[in-house]
Amino acid sequence: MQPPAVSALPPKMLTRGNGATIAYHFTPGKDVAKPIGVVFMGGFRSNMDGAKALALENWCRAEGRAYLRFDYSGHGQSSGDFIDGSIGDWMVDALDAFDQLSGGPQVLVGSSMGGWIALLIARERAERVKGLVGLAAAPDFTEDLIWDKMNSAQRAELMQRGQWLEPNDYDPLDPTVITQKLIEDGRNHLILREPLNIAAPVRLIQGMKDAEVPWATALNIQAALIGDDVEIQFVKTGDHRLSETQDLRRMERTVHALLMDLESA
Repeated sequence: MQPPAVSALPPKMLTRGNGATIAYHFTPGKDVAKPIGVVFMGGFRSNMDGAKALALENWCRAEGRAYLRFDYSGHGQSSGDFIDGSIGDWMVDALDAFDQLSGGPQVLVGSSMGGWIALLIARERAERVKGLVGLAAAPDFTEDLIWDKMNSAQRAELMQRGQWLEPNDYDPLDPTVITQKLIEDGRNHLILREPLNIAAPVRLIQGMKDAEVPWATALNIQAALIGDDVEIQFVKTGDHRLSETQDLRRMERTVHALLMDLESA
């Protein structure tokens, strides 16, 4: 299986009321027997040209199924600066993309932070979100995986300077800027502290060797969801990215099975 190729076509742009733009690619559905579309939501500092987003686009195109991928503000080819963003901002981006660029029933596929965003969207648009697939989903990560793991000196630096540089395991020369706004706004969108009002079926795929999101997070999501139709796949050798050939095929199989269940009901 060859790595998915980035589209040669330039993205389209959704222009917001404030003049900001959200870059996106949309594949229209061609098979009327497959009415449920798929929307991909990427991760923190990721973009819509990643392996999972592209593999899913290729799969949806082959299936004749509608598919949307997009970049949050400050990510990829959308306007804005990353350090100005927060969970609330990116949730609004996703809502605008979902509302204006997709139509009818949808299944959301969220990777890492995108899993948090997808859960927020599913709660806000329950009438249209028919199912959700989380790939190393990381709800509440700003609090549980950043703030709670910072020592007192790091917290003091964040509060005094308004930002803190978190080491980047993927690129030591490119640390992640964690802003005070990101932490404080994240607290307005925490979803695992109380029952999560989503009844749609949810499928979670979580690597057991994920160095960023503990595998117990998937169990916490399952416990919070009010719906009973929740399944978790733990991948013994899976890392956070879940972008190896076997991971992409597992993602496709999981999305396919969920869609078949929904459309045959």
